[in-house]
Amino acid sequence: MSSNAWQHVLTLDASRAVVDGDPKALREAISRGADLRIYSEFRHNEHIDTNSSSDELVRETMDMRATYLVDGRWCAGVITLRQPVELPHGFGPRPSLSLFLYNEDGQQAVARPFLDGPPVSAARGPAPTPDHTDMPKYHELNSWDAETNAPSSNFVYQFDTLRYYVRDDWQLALHHLADGTVVSGSHEEIADAFACGVEWKIGITGLCDDLAPADALAMPHEVLIQAGSCYLYTSQQLLIAASHPLARVRPQIPLRYETDAWDYAWLVARTDGHVARLVYDPYTLSSSRAEARCAIRWFYR
Repeated sequence: MSSNAWQHVLTLDASRAVVDGDPKALREAISRGADLRIYSEFRHNEHIDTNSSSDELVRETMDMRATYLVDGRWCAGVITLRQPVELPHGFGPRPSLSLFLYNEDGQQAVARPFLDGPPVSAARGPAPTPDHTDMPKYHELNSWDAETNAPSSNFVYQFDTLRYYVRDDWQLALHHLADGTVVSGSHEEIADAFACGVEWKIGITGLCDDLAPADALAMPHEVLIQAGSCYLYTSQQLLIAASHPLARVRPQIPLRYETDAWDYAWLVARTDGHVARLVYDPYTLSSSRAEARCAIRWFYR
């Protein structure tokens, strides 16, 4: 199989037991910058419309544009660009981001910052979990901020099968510390690759440190996301990358949504370790800017 093909690395059954592959292989691929897609199977009237008479088997694949490595021993992926859909017709009733999150053990989560009107001000915190007796394969673990502009929940849906696929063809060009000190690779390799019109992907260490509770240290983590527009300053040997948008999530195992533990951001990263953040607060939709110094790995293909 060619390196640019999607390769199966892990399958879980409805009980989330491993039936094929290995979570370690998934983690190792993500650590090499691999892209992640997740495949699932379910019945239409069990998952989409419980009032329907159709038990047609539905297959779904999802692109997890942002991937997380937590403490070197856990990985997860987050959908970054999806709007809610109402199958088979079109979009869901309210425009929002549909930020689904999948952990390596099959535990799932979703956050929905609404985009269709002025943000709703309401109390934040744990919320009652709704009655899901009509959907016996759906098990909501907890719910947060239900009356706000950014409700979220953590859950398990017992898919008939859950498969993890990776595209593992990124090449590491440069790894540097937060002060720009080179650990591996070189600026010459960056320049040679850039001249070939390649895609870029960045892995940023400690990107979500500020989301940790005030009385605790953030768990070690790296967030990987593709870049869009990139700029190479040839005299300074400085590569600058504007990232695709991503959900920043408090690093923990498993990865999950909670009150004030996530947001939505764009990044501008440089090969000297400087990272600028433009962050949207999902509760208020107000923006803020911040800067940090981070160790970064730069991948290309």
